[in-house]
Amino acid sequence: MQISPSILSADFANLEAELAAISNADWAHVDVMDNHFVPNLTLGLPVVEALLKVSPIPIDCHLMIEDPDRWAPPYAEAGAKSVTFHIEAARDPVQLARDIRAAGARAAFAVKPGTPFTPYEDLLAEVDMVLVMTVEPGFGGQSFMADQMPKVRQVREAVRRHGGEIWIQVDGGVSASTIEQCAEAGADVFVAGSAVYGAESAADAVEELRALVARHG
Repeated sequence: MQISPSILSADFANLEAELAAISNADWAHVDVMDNHFVPNLTLGLPVVEALLKVSPIPIDCHLMIEDPDRWAPPYAEAGAKSVTFHIEAARDPVQLARDIRAAGARAAFAVKPGTPFTPYEDLLAEVDMVLVMTVEPGFGGQSFMADQMPKVRQVREAVRRHGGEIWIQVDGGVSASTIEQCAEAGADVFVAGSAVYGAESAADAVEELRALVARHG
């Protein structure tokens, strides 16, 4: 059970300090948006390279971008330990996952709320994690979509059938009031943005979330 706070909800003018504030988390989740695949623009490779130099914990890049086949591997080459691409945007997901792994990162694919998982079950052989979006990608602070829990269960069952250690990540509206639903459904990596950075103490919020999911471990 791993907690991955999203810096999308952090103070972008003080990202080094904001990363230090979550040094007790397992990952720092960095959302890269290109204003094409999603209607929002955040940050790109140069900022991620700067974050990698100062982050006390590994960086998990979630690429909400067009043409990840071209742009995703450089994030792994830069030192991100996990790189997630959207299945809806990838032209050759098998080769892309292999390129990410070859560059030294864990490879993952994400599915939007409206995207079924079943057509992509065969990709489990090529990835280390599946991200089930529990909001429409593009903006932080959205309401959690509980109707995605059956998909999380579906992925968990597929992982059991497949074997191996493949993580299941949830991202969107994850908070103290929703994280247990995610754990019960089979998720084991939890992305939380405003629930962590909107709290009085980000570190305390991380510990609270970890305590809530620990009982489902």
